[in-house]
Amino acid sequence: MNHLVPIDDDRWHLPNHAQIVVYEREASDRGLLTIYDCAAAQKPPKAQLLGTLESIDASAAVESNPTGRVVKLREEATLERTDDDRFGITASR
Repeated sequence: MNHLVPIDDDRWHLPNHAQIVVYEREASDRGLLTIYDCAAAQKPPKAQLLGTLESIDASAAVESNPTGRVVKLREEATLERTDDDRFGITASR
């Protein structure tokens, strides 16, 4: 399921208040990224992607939890696939 706005084949637009829930697993296993438009909206996720979030180069609050972390964006950003199952977030310029 991926209903994010595409920029091109390997990049997607993330809105200003997007929230990404990162479920991390053992180093040998892929994790899961669940992406919401906004946590306050109480809507289903926009996307679920198998993989690992490698980097965050955008204004965001990052909270660790027992299963991974939650990334709350504070600006529009771009989600980019950097490898088969690796992703990064960069600020939209």
